[in-house]
Amino acid sequence: MADTSLGTPEQLRDPNYTPPLIQAVPLGIQHVLAMFVSNVTPAIIVCGAAGFGFGSNSPDFPQMIYMIQMSMFFAGIATLFQSIGFGPVGARLPIVQGTSFAFIPIMIPLVAGKGVDAVAVLMGGIVVGGLFHATLGLFIGKLRFALPPLVTGLVVTMIGLALVKVGIQYAAGGVPAIGTAEYGSGLNWLMAGTVIIVTLGLKFFARGMLSVSAVLVGLLAGYVLAFALGQVSLGNVGTAAPFALPNPLHFGLEFSTAAIIGFCAMSFVSAVETVGDVSGITKGGAGREATDREIQGATFADGLGTAVSGLFGALPNTSFSQNVGLIAMTGVMSRTVVTIGALFLILCGLVPKIGAVISSVPIEVLGGGVIVMFGMVVAAGISMLSDVHWNRRNMVIFAIALSLGLGLQLEPDALQYLPGTMKVLATSGILPAALIAIILNLVLPEELAAESTEEVSGGMSGNKRGSLPGE
Repeated sequence: MADTSLGTPEQLRDPNYTPPLIQAVPLGIQHVLAMFVSNVTPAIIVCGAAGFGFGSNSPDFPQMIYMIQMSMFFAGIATLFQSIGFGPVGARLPIVQGTSFAFIPIMIPLVAGKGVDAVAVLMGGIVVGGLFHATLGLFIGKLRFALPPLVTGLVVTMIGLALVKVGIQYAAGGVPAIGTAEYGSGLNWLMAGTVIIVTLGLKFFARGMLSVSAVLVGLLAGYVLAFALGQVSLGNVGTAAPFALPNPLHFGLEFSTAAIIGFCAMSFVSAVETVGDVSGITKGGAGREATDREIQGATFADGLGTAVSGLFGALPNTSFSQNVGLIAMTGVMSRTVVTIGALFLILCGLVPKIGAVISSVPIEVLGGGVIVMFGMVVAAGISMLSDVHWNRRNMVIFAIALSLGLGLQLEPDALQYLPGTMKVLATSGILPAALIAIILNLVLPEELAAESTEEVSGGMSGNKRGSLPGE
């Protein structure tokens, strides 16, 4: 519910209204708290997959601190693109940008076990994918027909399913600990479980900022416990510089077909997600539909923010849906509030010691947080799928796309004879699932005859509220 002490109802619905600074500053920081953990986690996951993250004892470990730092800095820059804008770039709405989880299943196969040198390939894909994303702004409205809830819900669900294994591995001790006595120990699960329990308790029983920042507070609780148990090392904090500027082409740029195709394909999905977030902000905060100008500007800013991030060693950016919900909850539509949050993120990105503190969080503690977050990604996908009319046609599309996509992800050796680029793309799971769903949705007739699916449904086609038409 909106706080009328911040302004009149008409003012609170106006993106150009600035609440009193004494209230606008905490509201801006609240936006940062709502997305902070989600924003830095992809960098930790990618560096861990490459082999210079948590528990690796790699001399390149400081590179992860740099990537965390850039995740904060360029989330702030990309948010300014949206909230302030320039020319056709930016929706000029309170849109918070952050590092996208959607690209992780594409990035992990590209860097897995290859060290810091492999990150240059990611950066090349990010730059090209970001520019492609920006060009989608020219005709994004005409592409929405190809991505109904059946397709977008499937893709989001697949993203979550691709990530849940990472959360369990982190909670159990991390990939470097696999095969050792430490992996899956009671101590590891105590730290991870504390995060989960505190997060759930605050999410269900707290109100206001405590509820919004439940994951962050849960991680702090797990961190305190880990510190008390002697599981925290602060050595990197002391050696980190107090201030540092972004370094252009920090990881270099390399261009590979697999990376470019993968990032461009996921940029298409990310662009549609941004359209949904823009619509959610205008409906929840202002009670109106988003304009074509706002949707186009948001897509331009999304892509440009990603391309610039790649030039400085950060990962792809996208609009953050949790902040859309925060706007609906507070009733404050002011883009000045989000701009304040963006400046706070930029400040954090200029202080490497903040990245070093984040890197001191034990991987088991982080695992507790990402288990919750990745589970919520799956739940969000299922929520989107609830808007689907589950007739026989849509059941067949979903079944085939999910079976092939998830199956190839779980058993990548089934495609061992494919060329390297094709294998990376196919075994991501997400791209084949999305491609199959899009094609089948466009070419299959609107309704299938009853006998077309009875044989394969095995009597599990639903009952009562979930039953199919004619049953």
